[in-house]
Amino acid sequence: MANTLTAADWQQRAEALTFNGQAFIGGEYCDAVSGEVFDCINPANGQVLVSVASCDQVDADNAVRIAREAFRQSENWANPGFRKKVLLKLAQLISSHREELALLETLDMGKGISDSLYVDIPASANCIRWNAEAIDKVYGEVAPTANNHLGLVVREPLGVVAAIVPWNFPLMMASWKIGPALAAGNAVILKPSEKSPLTAIRLAQLAKEAGVPDGIFQVLPGFGHTVGQALALHMDVNVIAFTGSTAVGKQLIQYAGQSNMKRTFMECGGKSPNIVCADVENLDKVAAAAASAIFYNQGEVCIAASRLLVENSIRDEFVEKVMARAEKFMPGNPLEPSSRMGAIVDQPQLQRVLGYIGKGCDEGARLRYGGEQLDTVAGGCFVGPTVFDNVTPEMTIAREEIFGPVLAVISFDSLEEAIEIANDTDYGLAAAVWTSNINKALKAARKLESGQVFINNYGGGDMTVPFGGVKQSGNGRDKSIHSLEEYSELKTIWIEIE
Repeated sequence: MANTLTAADWQQRAEALTFNGQAFIGGEYCDAVSGEVFDCINPANGQVLVSVASCDQVDADNAVRIAREAFRQSENWANPGFRKKVLLKLAQLISSHREELALLETLDMGKGISDSLYVDIPASANCIRWNAEAIDKVYGEVAPTANNHLGLVVREPLGVVAAIVPWNFPLMMASWKIGPALAAGNAVILKPSEKSPLTAIRLAQLAKEAGVPDGIFQVLPGFGHTVGQALALHMDVNVIAFTGSTAVGKQLIQYAGQSNMKRTFMECGGKSPNIVCADVENLDKVAAAAASAIFYNQGEVCIAASRLLVENSIRDEFVEKVMARAEKFMPGNPLEPSSRMGAIVDQPQLQRVLGYIGKGCDEGARLRYGGEQLDTVAGGCFVGPTVFDNVTPEMTIAREEIFGPVLAVISFDSLEEAIEIANDTDYGLAAAVWTSNINKALKAARKLESGQVFINNYGGGDMTVPFGGVKQSGNGRDKSIHSLEEYSELKTIWIEIE
């Protein structure tokens, strides 16, 4: 059983695993036309897992042409009942290959195997399943016209969707895009991050096995400045769905305008505030949640609560409790089921995190915990949970997204001051308020400039509620019926009645 496997068991499975680094175009695995490849490296030990096809403009042109043909010609895919059956089968296949996909995820980007196995892969299957079940729950409309007219409002798929996804939750973020896009009847080209392409490549074969018609789902591994740019500028791509940095999101929006004004759904960076008021109950519980909100998944989370705003009267006590909880997130071997934190995704990201830690010290923040690179596994990219106190809102570590396990503690004297600090950012992806006063919490939730606000929890939600941000955190929404609507076009049909 999966829950009895040890690190040695997972290592043995890893050594027996066959890695596929090819693109998936037109229903078949293939190399990039150029023959170019790049190394996919295990961040836990620095070892090369497999050489991966480095796709470019030619591969993008081929995939888009095939996607357009499949979208126009596949009568089966135009049938909602067929799509529902196929996507339910795909969800089942993801679940039945859970251990294989979890191992690929952990080896590829360094997260703990327990998180991959019990969180990421089940959530991916659930997303595909939920969208499949939603296919026949979305209706058109009949306009309130005069008796001699009939006005119909129908939804139609947009066409070819290019989904560009990040490396921190590779399969789950891919599922958040392809689930609703495929459910709405589109053809999808998935461009995974070059840092974590392996589960996307494996997913392509599972989709074919589930019955997705050739050309309707394709995977193009490669770099953003090559194949990603080619897709974003392509005149026959109708949508760019993206999760990643704000800087790249801005580039993609520009490419959309330079080409065919394709739709862009952006889910970008965050610098989320976690506000803890003095009247909150059970500081131990809140401290545990605050630690998890920044250290989970090595801090490589778009909604990571990287700014901890604590009311002055409880700051010292609360920070001590958070640091005590931080000890439980010391990074370990990602293949060890008990590890709560694994490796940073690669050396450049590790150096980025260490650079921000150095900048925090240079600008006068007080380093209270961690802050060092660790040799958890030889050759690996590990940094421990890090806590800075005495942070002021203008400091770099309080303003820029680090995407690592670095917490900046900022104090406040009133909730109004906390909200002002929380909103003083370019981002608006998530925020939280902890208080025993529900009236105060609701007022704060309405004033916080954020796409989602958590009250007395952090990161709650499921497939029924939308996920996304405001300001420079983006403009799209993943999850919920609203994401399914994003991947369809409204068409009006006006009928004259004799």
